[in-house]
Amino acid sequence: MKKNKKWVQIIILGIVLIIGVFTIVNNLTSADDKKYPVEGSKAPDFTLTGLDNKSYKLSDFKGKGVLINFWGTFCPPCKKEMPALQKQYDIWKDKNVEFLEVNLDTSRVTVQNFVDQYNLNLPILLDNEEKVRKQYGVVEYPTTFFVKPDGTVMKIHKGEMDEAFIADTLKKLTDGTGGGQ
Repeated sequence: MKKNKKWVQIIILGIVLIIGVFTIVNNLTSADDKKYPVEGSKAPDFTLTGLDNKSYKLSDFKGKGVLINFWGTFCPPCKKEMPALQKQYDIWKDKNVEFLEVNLDTSRVTVQNFVDQYNLNLPILLDNEEKVRKQYGVVEYPTTFFVKPDGTVMKIHKGEMDEAFIADTLKKLTDGTGGGQ
């Protein structure tokens, strides 16, 4: 009886190990199957509602350069770069460039308080369910996608941006050179 009990334990352990290995391999390979945008690829289309209750669809901005910035009020580098983004928005808003600030917070009140505190008027889109974040494969905050007028991703920048970087990248986005840094 003791001998059989030991074999049953070994078989159960083996099954658990096989299931664990299968799960790990499946998760690793399924992550490879997801086609996240990369520099040079087409930016996936999405529709989100803004803090202003308007609907924003990426494909509606075809023919314009688009800066898509994924951020949250919980993120210190996001807070630091927001004044630079606002200044550049004020400069570029009438120059065939759209800014889409995709917020990842779950509370509309928190986002509105942040917008009021920083005196922001650039478009803040709400990705409460994080569908667009997942669609774009964003795991670090802030992450910014610079999308060319033809809808392809020119540059992906992870981390905080300063005003000079934003201005330089937008200039490349709109002058047709499309060069990244």
